[in-house]
Amino acid sequence: MRVGYIHMIGGASGDMLLGAILDAGVTVEALQAELAKLPIPDCTITTKQDRRGGLQGLHVTLQTSTGEAESVRMGWEDFASTIAASSLSTPVAQKSQAVIRRLEQAERKVHRSGAEDPSPHPHELGTMDTLIDVVGTVAGLELLGIERLYSSAIPMGSGVFKAAHGPLPAAAPATVELAAMANAPVTTPPNGYTGELVTPTGAAIVTELAEFTRPAMRLNKVGYGLGTRNPDTYPNTVALWVGELESIQASSGVVMLETNVDDISPQILGYVQERLFTLGAMDVWHTPIQMKKNRPGVLLSVLVPESLEGQAVALLFRETSTLGVRRRDVDRHVADREMRDVDTDFGKVPVKVKLLDGAIVAAVPEYDVCRAIALEKGIALQEVMAQVTQSARQQLIGEAIPSSL
Repeated sequence: MRVGYIHMIGGASGDMLLGAILDAGVTVEALQAELAKLPIPDCTITTKQDRRGGLQGLHVTLQTSTGEAESVRMGWEDFASTIAASSLSTPVAQKSQAVIRRLEQAERKVHRSGAEDPSPHPHELGTMDTLIDVVGTVAGLELLGIERLYSSAIPMGSGVFKAAHGPLPAAAPATVELAAMANAPVTTPPNGYTGELVTPTGAAIVTELAEFTRPAMRLNKVGYGLGTRNPDTYPNTVALWVGELESIQASSGVVMLETNVDDISPQILGYVQERLFTLGAMDVWHTPIQMKKNRPGVLLSVLVPESLEGQAVALLFRETSTLGVRRRDVDRHVADREMRDVDTDFGKVPVKVKLLDGAIVAAVPEYDVCRAIALEKGIALQEVMAQVTQSARQQLIGEAIPSSL
């Protein structure tokens, strides 16, 4: 799978993302051909090789046949209707609309306006430049063949800048709102005064299209998009890494919780395990151990998503006698999997298939369905599972799975 990773070294804006896409291999002619599908005045993309700090990349400026793109005013409905009236491919049009909707939603929250209120005027965002940045970035990612996009944390700027509303913090309210809406990770660069680093348009594109993690990938190329400013303390640059996703991923965001207990009944342990699974634990198990004073005990281990750590710890303290819970971050290699139906003598039965390099390498029958068939037909459960497994191997093993991303 071809993937991209946005590294916001010194921020991100729509123009910077366009520069990174062009520097990664998309031609200006190809991108302009995509923008020509919009019912807007002809757009000219001008690129300039330049440096920001020690990095060399492309700086992009946009101009339409009617003048500078940033001077042509548009409203939220204008954005939506222009994309709807275009000849863009369906995926590009849908993703572009989603980015615009996200921008509008953030603006509504910043201005405290409800869904029934008239849309707030987009001010700095209400120009043709915003539309071109959004559509150009989405179309450019498609031209690069990127099927899944990832991103680094969003760097929040420091200081203030002048806006149409008056002075604003360098982490603009709309940018902060977009990060909050996506529950995105943010960082504060240790460079003192930076000014604005990520614009609302850049934040909307990244939070709508990307996942905030860095994948295991085989890197093919890197493009650098340059911002207008050239400060001494950091390179005002965004990088786009392009490569192939490793077939077996090391996933993070998982926490292992452990505690030793020697004064709890098996019934309580079973109840706690049930509660943890209901909460959303990925796995729960018990290991016999020898504790102090030669007492037999149990090591209770819980694997949970990081987001559920607090709830899981609270449950352990509430439902067991433990006085302390150990925790550690866990990385896992996770194979892709999905559910598929197979035709059997019992009808269609779901199986869980394991994928490696895009091909099915194993299939396991769904237990609850096989159990219900065994009880209904009066057949041994192991016979039902064996027949379903055989059918799955005949119909699915080795089948290539096309990407749906």
